[in-house]
Amino acid sequence: MSKIAIRTKAFVTLNLLTASILAGSITAIAQEKLLDPQHAISMHGSPALPADYKHFQYADPNAIKGGRFNFGVVGTFDSVNPFILNSMRTTARGMWDPQLGHTVFESLMYRNKDEPFTLYGLLAEKAEMPDDRSWIEFTINANAKWSDGVPVTPEDVIFTYELLTEKGRPPYSSRSKRFEKIEKTGDRKVKITFNEKSNREYPLIVAGFTPVLPKHATVIEGFENSTLTPLIGSGPYLVKSIDAGRRIVYKRNPNYWGKDSAIRNGFNNFDEVAIEYFQQNSSLFEAFKKGEVDVISESQPTKWERDYNFPAVINGNVVKKTFTGGAPSNMQAFIFNTRRNIFKDRNVREALSNLFDFESMNKNLFFNVFKRTNSFWQGSHLSSFGQPASEFEKNLLAPFPNSVSDEVMNGSWRPTKTKGNGPDRKIVRAALGQLLNAGFKREDSKLFGPDGKPFTFEIMTKNSNEESLALAYKANLAKIGINISIRQVDDSQFQRRTKEYDYDMIIGTYSASLSPGAEQTWRWGTKSTNVPGTFNLAGASDPAIDAVIEAIVQARKADDFTSAVRAMDRLLISGHYVIPTYHLGKQWVAHWNHLEHPEKTPLYGNRFPVWWSKGK
Repeated sequence: MSKIAIRTKAFVTLNLLTASILAGSITAIAQEKLLDPQHAISMHGSPALPADYKHFQYADPNAIKGGRFNFGVVGTFDSVNPFILNSMRTTARGMWDPQLGHTVFESLMYRNKDEPFTLYGLLAEKAEMPDDRSWIEFTINANAKWSDGVPVTPEDVIFTYELLTEKGRPPYSSRSKRFEKIEKTGDRKVKITFNEKSNREYPLIVAGFTPVLPKHATVIEGFENSTLTPLIGSGPYLVKSIDAGRRIVYKRNPNYWGKDSAIRNGFNNFDEVAIEYFQQNSSLFEAFKKGEVDVISESQPTKWERDYNFPAVINGNVVKKTFTGGAPSNMQAFIFNTRRNIFKDRNVREALSNLFDFESMNKNLFFNVFKRTNSFWQGSHLSSFGQPASEFEKNLLAPFPNSVSDEVMNGSWRPTKTKGNGPDRKIVRAALGQLLNAGFKREDSKLFGPDGKPFTFEIMTKNSNEESLALAYKANLAKIGINISIRQVDDSQFQRRTKEYDYDMIIGTYSASLSPGAEQTWRWGTKSTNVPGTFNLAGASDPAIDAVIEAIVQARKADDFTSAVRAMDRLLISGHYVIPTYHLGKQWVAHWNHLEHPEKTPLYGNRFPVWWSKGK
């Protein structure tokens, strides 16, 4: 090619490039006009509340301020740092707490519990992101301050990610892996640009589920170690006193930066919040009866019917309440640790699942109050139970043949059901047949595994209620020659062993949401299988599950999202990772009558942070 030709081509290319840049600039300008920072962001759809909202729907702006809230929990604590692995399950409650509220630490945005998945501005007054969600830029609230009066800055956000990446626990330690970069873009602006590992949910994860820590007041050296020295936060409460392992008391910060904001209107009404620790549920209940604890949540029908008849209930000093929200019921279940060789075979897990006699247990232990749980999104439109798979689901699951059983795929699957008079012989024979086909042998009324050893395992429990459930299941297994052991351990040992996955089977609960997303990776994803301290309690490691989780977080349309979640439900049900037990579909709460709460129950059920005291 001649030099003239090269120059001509270069000239034409330059002109085309200039035109392209101009066109791109016009498009970018148009996009910028559409990308005004928003007061709230939603996973799907639009926020329910306008920019000038006065308070959340379930918070009462007229709530009385003052008094003390005494809350009780079973367990112990040895740290006040909730963001490290060493104290992942033994941090004092309330510091960063989904049930009691984030009293000390805050995130950039805060989740409204009356919407499926919407975040409103908190430390960040506004957020901006494009339709493809490839980046998000936060504008820090000019009023946001740490408890020592120092303003919250973009540098604090950047520092937090650097620190937690190096010294934090999962999932905080891995969040920056999906960042292309994080940068300060203005006096009060910080922008996170995501890489190809990100998804549509991730901007909301960094906005609402990552704490912000103060750069000027956080000691980096030794941050990964448990400590009883309170960290500085930006939240509405300060730590007043600590009695290690027994009690922690928070006092309201009179100088809290957000006390007059709409997002906090009707929240944090107590002057003090005290959290008392007890070794057993029975001790906690006795303390409640004496008035040493103000409120207690109950899940056992037997206790709710028989034990809540003490004098304070009869004379009206203690009130029994039932709360009904609109979210899916949580999944309580026996959880197989599939890291154990004895539980690696799905057919074995299915056979053991079929031997769980819910009807007899419900009749004999719980007055037939409970309903059998059939789905990880029980009672919601996200459940696959009784629903044939959509074309979207079939296409999503097509690369993974045999990952979902035909019955679960077409919606005809039902768990085994007895008449409530003991195990059904037909069911027992079928379960035994499954085990024999899997290489087991039965000799002298004992069942032996394919390795020739007696088939036995341990169920680890943490209280008497779980022990009763395990004993009922043990009786059923004994009918085919499986002799299991049950070990009840204290809370600290339970937390340590679950963190290290040192168990055969446990009884646990998976919380349910109308907007499941990235958290499913840390419950069921392959990347969490062997990372200590995750919530992948079952040890799941399946490419089909990984692919469906990705489809959930990448879904743009509501119908596609629903189908992806249903596909996930089908995989978990077909995989028999757990033995579903039961659900109530409502919340039972008893409280002393000096406490009050708003009339409205939000979508996700009762929320203690909006309660208040009328005075004793």
